[in-house]
Amino acid sequence: MKRIVFLLPLLACAGCISTAATIVKAPFQVAGKAVDWTTTSQEEADRNYGRKMRKAEAREGKERREYDKRCRRNPKKCTGYDGYVARD
Repeated sequence: MKRIVFLLPLLACAGCISTAATIVKAPFQVAGKAVDWTTTSQEEADRNYGRKMRKAEAREGKERREYDKRCRRNPKKCTGYDGYVARD
């Protein structure tokens, strides 16, 4: 009986300990989220670079097709392609 009386306050206090742990961890979790929002992961950077390069290559392809079309219409005015070139 004495053991039960001794264990009851410990069981009642288990919720308090859990709440205290949550309160202590909260500032660190918030700081971690802020860092995640402000930094770019390598995967995200690679994805953004790939998107940028695909757009640049599409632009170059479009301009080269227009250049080729103009050259077929008037070959005398054709010189080397001096339009947009997709690069890093």
